[in-house]
Amino acid sequence: MLTYPDTSPVIFSIGPLDIHWYGLMYLIGFVGGWALGRYRASRPDSNWTAQQVDDLLFYIGLGVVLGGRLGYVLFYGLPGFIHHPLSVFNLQAGGMSFHGGFMGVLFAMWLFQRKYHKSFFQVTDFIAPLIPLGLGAGRIGNFINGELWGKFTDLPWGMALPCARFPSYCSTHELAQWSQPVHPSQLYEAGLEGLCLFVILWWFSAKPRPTGSVSAMFLLGYGLFRFLVEFVRLPDVQIGYLAFDWFTMGQLLTLPMIIAGIILMLVSLRRRAVL
Repeated sequence: MLTYPDTSPVIFSIGPLDIHWYGLMYLIGFVGGWALGRYRASRPDSNWTAQQVDDLLFYIGLGVVLGGRLGYVLFYGLPGFIHHPLSVFNLQAGGMSFHGGFMGVLFAMWLFQRKYHKSFFQVTDFIAPLIPLGLGAGRIGNFINGELWGKFTDLPWGMALPCARFPSYCSTHELAQWSQPVHPSQLYEAGLEGLCLFVILWWFSAKPRPTGSVSAMFLLGYGLFRFLVEFVRLPDVQIGYLAFDWFTMGQLLTLPMIIAGIILMLVSLRRRAVL
């Protein structure tokens, strides 16, 4: 059994301003994606410029933040939003949705490709290998924040949580100091959606591929990894399980990604057009 390294979510404070680890993880994801994008653009066979990569980062940032926040409110907090519509602007309360951010990025990429006269899948194929770095960093931020924990487990790497910080886990079993071990599901996702998916996509995109196939590989890889981790990750409290005591909102939102990935891969391989 492991014990949770109870790190404060706040790195340091400057007057009333708190600098959070979670925000730093977002920054690492954006800067890392930008650096990798610049590297890809510098390849001899690339039809991207450094300026386009810089503009692309701006579009992605808007898509992630606006889409992620709006998606969380609509997918996971709709009743509260209906009663308090202005809660969408309450960023201090937290709440970001990957699927909302994903749709926000897709819309941003549509705007970007219209400006630079590229095809939509040219743009998404370019950014797909860059995204896992941000996903992995974000999940580490979740771990430091102490959110999105998994179910109880007796596996050797199960993690006991300090009851002073996570009273809900301890009160269930009337424990005073440490909770029963739980799955560190954020670290599972950091390893799968972050490191593993990055290696797969970076390798897959290293050679010319049919347009759309790199995007399809991202949809398949993320979709499958997220769907599997949801089996050991606790659902959001305000929603719970949707069916059979195991099917979650995360799995419901991920299924269309897997289906779209399969269809897109078959279509792209059939056309075999490299743009």
